[in-house]
Amino acid sequence: MRHLPLRILLLFCAVLLVFNSCTKERKLPIYGNRDTKIVKHADGSSSIDTVYQTIPDFTFLNQDSVKINNNTFKNKVYVADFFFTSCPSICPIMHRNLKKVYEDFKGNPEVMFLSHTIDYKYDTPHILKKYAAKLGVDDKKWQFAYGKRNDIYTIAEKSYLVAVQEDSTEKGSYVHQGWLILIDKDRKMRGIYDGTDSKAVEKLGKDIPTLLAEYKK
Repeated sequence: MRHLPLRILLLFCAVLLVFNSCTKERKLPIYGNRDTKIVKHADGSSSIDTVYQTIPDFTFLNQDSVKINNNTFKNKVYVADFFFTSCPSICPIMHRNLKKVYEDFKGNPEVMFLSHTIDYKYDTPHILKKYAAKLGVDDKKWQFAYGKRNDIYTIAEKSYLVAVQEDSTEKGSYVHQGWLILIDKDRKMRGIYDGTDSKAVEKLGKDIPTLLAEYKK
């Protein structure tokens, strides 16, 4: 039996490594707090499992004054953010950038968008409806959520890890971070993007198919 020359064998191994690295599925990281728990198996053995932070149950009113909750986003990946309709600074930039991603996935039933208003005094559902129309959103794919101050602020800071607050010294009277958060079908945070940075939002658009691919197995 003839042996392959060493240089051909090395070349074959290099090609194989490149092929494997190219075909290996990329997975997005999981963000947020995490804990561990001991899992007992049927055979009597046990192992340590990681418990990741998830988005808790919620109920809000949308721009059509209809209740939305976790079931609205069941079996969907979605992009969440926090804003207010009279925002004079980052919100218009965030939503102009996010609108491009919305348009790219408008025909994909597995992708949704959820924008929470932090202006609980003014941004009632009919105001959100006008805002959505001005933005050019007229379907259920992009939900605009209105809720009580404590409910919105708590889920922002404790679950989505976005800082929001009232500040009478600021123009608009509210301060918040412009993060866009990508949530998977299991309610875990899989991506955090600066909504005011067009390059970061482009990456969000590229990460969504990567996340969806995890559920195609």
